[in-house]
Amino acid sequence: MERNKQVQIGLLALLAILLVANLAGGGFKNWFGQSEAEKIRESAASFGGSSAQSGNIPGTNQNVAPAPSGPATSIQYAQPVFDFGSVDEGEIVKHAYKFKNTGSEPLVISNCKGSCGCTVPTWPKEPIPPGGEGEIKVEFNSKGKPGPQSKRVTVTANTMPTETFIEIKGEVRGKEQPAVKGQ
Repeated sequence: MERNKQVQIGLLALLAILLVANLAGGGFKNWFGQSEAEKIRESAASFGGSSAQSGNIPGTNQNVAPAPSGPATSIQYAQPVFDFGSVDEGEIVKHAYKFKNTGSEPLVISNCKGSCGCTVPTWPKEPIPPGGEGEIKVEFNSKGKPGPQSKRVTVTANTMPTETFIEIKGEVRGKEQPAVKGQ
């Protein structure tokens, strides 16, 4: 019986030491290597197998691509706003925004994100050399979006500022409502 009390006291002392170490800051990082947050960030960064992979981790709102770091460059869009005019509800509008790296460093686009799920961008994953050109393709799905539309895509890159914007806008003609019987 005396032995059981000694074991219990020893375990409680160990737990108290671990709790104090965790509360003192740094968690168990200094004792066991990486903290849980670092493991999650590292796992997210390697999601998809390539460091050039970008986008959100499915089922989360966590972005794989870190904010760009290192030397900054500049980007210039040939046409930052595209007006698609008027389309019928349900049509998918596609547009390629051409851009040029006007800086002196390679341009690395780490992320492009539409203002809603109906606007889906794709972008080059490889660095664009100084003076080089590329394009960001955007698809806008007008299903369920009658009326005037203006959707913005946020482009995150190693530019100053790190976020620039392109826009797709126009008018979506709603589907005819069926006539109500008896009127």
